[in-house]
Amino acid sequence: MAIAPTGPEMVGDPASADRASTQSWPSERAGFYALFCVVFATFLTFFDQTVFGMLAERIKLTYGISDATLGFLLGPANILAYLIFGVPLARLIDIYARKYVLGISIAVLGTVTALGGLAQSFGQLIMTRVFVGAGTAANGPGSYSILSDAFRPTRRPFVFALLQLGYIGGTSIGVWGGGRLIAWTATWPATSEFIGLTVYSWQWVLIMVGLPGLLACLLYMFVKEPPRRTPAQAHKLVRDDAPLWRKAVAFTGFDALRAINLRGATYYPLFAALALSAIESQGLPQWRVPFISRTYGWDEAQIGNVLSLMLLVANLIGLAAGGLFVSWLAKRRKDANIRATAYIFACASVCAILTPLMPTAELALGFMALASMFGLAGAPAQNSAIQRVAPNEMRGQVTALYLFMFIVFGATGSWVIGVVSTYVVGDPAKVWQALLIVAGVFMPIATFFMFRAIKPYREEVERLEAAGL
Repeated sequence: MAIAPTGPEMVGDPASADRASTQSWPSERAGFYALFCVVFATFLTFFDQTVFGMLAERIKLTYGISDATLGFLLGPANILAYLIFGVPLARLIDIYARKYVLGISIAVLGTVTALGGLAQSFGQLIMTRVFVGAGTAANGPGSYSILSDAFRPTRRPFVFALLQLGYIGGTSIGVWGGGRLIAWTATWPATSEFIGLTVYSWQWVLIMVGLPGLLACLLYMFVKEPPRRTPAQAHKLVRDDAPLWRKAVAFTGFDALRAINLRGATYYPLFAALALSAIESQGLPQWRVPFISRTYGWDEAQIGNVLSLMLLVANLIGLAAGGLFVSWLAKRRKDANIRATAYIFACASVCAILTPLMPTAELALGFMALASMFGLAGAPAQNSAIQRVAPNEMRGQVTALYLFMFIVFGATGSWVIGVVSTYVVGDPAKVWQALLIVAGVFMPIATFFMFRAIKPYREEVERLEAAGL
């Protein structure tokens, strides 16, 4: 598929088209090594996020902050740099060797996470989380871009499903590992001196989880960069002799926005559904420990011991069941990716609303795991849908804009919950009410938009098939 903006700056690239039609596919051995590196880097990304969320109550106690401020630290602080660098970094994915961009990105993530362990004030801790966003900006679009060129189209649904193992491992092992690390460091002196700095016991957790990012960077250096496969209908984003200002505009994502706008009926409902659901689905994990601790009296180690296994089993079931469901539906409908996601959204909404209403911690954690299961079940279908309709020559930026909605709105989720807890509920001990309000408002609206996207997506797929794409 190629939906390129019309205009004098867009010209054909016959040489690239000829190469795409004649070049052979990379070896699957090289492709699976690249997949391993992507999965490992994704694991570290979500491991960092999960463990940092489990430190929430320790951070609140150390600095004496409100739930609203805590929510800002857990979410929006992570995306301030991403708002500036997210799409431009995705543009680097489209023009430079992706393994280098991905490797440097995960190294930055690990480094700034470890620096959070050396922060000497709440303001410095916030600054480290700000630059976490810059470190994660390229991971999503870069991962999908490099894997899309490393594997044949018939292999991609399977590969994208395996990619979710990074998320599964990061979130499930992160809950268990984070709980164990917090319990271990809690036995250390409350503060200690390190290279002349005062370090709280919980800060050592950040240092320990950040350093493996340097190993992931090294592994990326051995990836065999797959050649880009541009279809015959594709156009270059800008001419080689275009003025500097025009090339600068290309880095902002403006061209991808124009391409998306040409098929707005297809893209906009998908973007809206993803954004609204992300507020709840990404906000809740950051508030697991405060919710369970304040409502049921459990500590981080207890939460990790119970929830980690629940998440592991639920997410593996979700990954397998989601793929089987989409495959079954694809034999009957061209809109299977989006239709399946809409059904799954409805189930996830029910679980999210029921979670804060449970009478015991075990039941609350169980419904959290079920909500995660349904969320993961729909992820491969959503990602495949975007890759199916995204212009190849702007796939990195289109994917980045789609993930931009997920990341930005998802990051605000923790802050929204914190604000509702502080200013609407007004009692930190009743944070469960804030979770209920957020889930009850955002998830049903997100489900509506996903159902609304079914028809235009089906029509776009039919258009592409008619064009032989």
